Amino acid sequence: MNRPDTSSRTNHSRLSLFLEGAKDTFPLIVGAVPFGIIFGALADTAGLSFGAAMGMSLFVFAGSAQFVALGLAASGTPWPMIVVTTFVVNLRHMLYSATMVPFYKNLPQAWKMVLAFGLTDETFAVAVTRYGKHDGVPGKHYYNLGSMVFMYLNWNLCTLIGLTAGKTFPEISRWGLDFAMPATFIGIVIPYLVTKPMWAAVVTAGTVSIAAQDLPHKLGLMLAALTGVMAGVVCEKLSSDKKKGV
Repeated sequence: MNRPDTSSRTNHSRLSLFLEGAKDTFPLIVGAVPFGIIFGALADTAGLSFGAAMGMSLFVFAGSAQFVALGLAASGTPWPMIVVTTFVVNLRHMLYSATMVPFYKNLPQAWKMVLAFGLTDETFAVAVTRYGKHDGVPGKHYYNLGSMVFMYLNWNLCTLIGLTAGKTFPEISRWGLDFAMPATFIGIVIPYLVTKPMWAAVVTAGTVSIAAQDLPHKLGLMLAALTGVMAGVVCEKLSSDKKKGV
């Protein structure tokens, strides 16, 4: 009696999850496209070489941190300040990583390294939602990988387009394309604002970022990130003490 061939079904399932991850990431990529193009255009006008700009997208792969580093480098900021600022900007990835630990803990080390490298805001948003569905589907890291690969290829392609278009259309950075990324971030964040600590963190960070936007060396962004985290932690502590009757 012939046994059923389950290998093709398994491969098909992995491919389906990979494509599903890419498909679910598409709406968020629409907002990332102009962001990537503008980065490439600004990198060229800021004096960054073609290789340096592409290398940043290929090996750093962190949109907001790349923009911050680009602006600081263009203004002649010392490199230690650039490192510290981009570190603070990326502190949110520590929270992302902590959230994903239960889903990654049984994966081989190579998988953990690849998925950690590609844990962008957009991929985190769709992947954590998929992991959270208790539907018994195995291999959800392929879904995660599909989202990551789609984002990675898109970001680098858009950087390349921006570098090329920046020479052809020197005014492209003034076309107002940058509105799309804030809109995308709002779309990512709003569904997760379900508790008071989350609201406290977002409202505090937003208010401080507006009030402190004129500080030099992007210090306003650092201050907003830190105060937002502190507000969330304090609110969480107060809520916990209230439940305990302290």
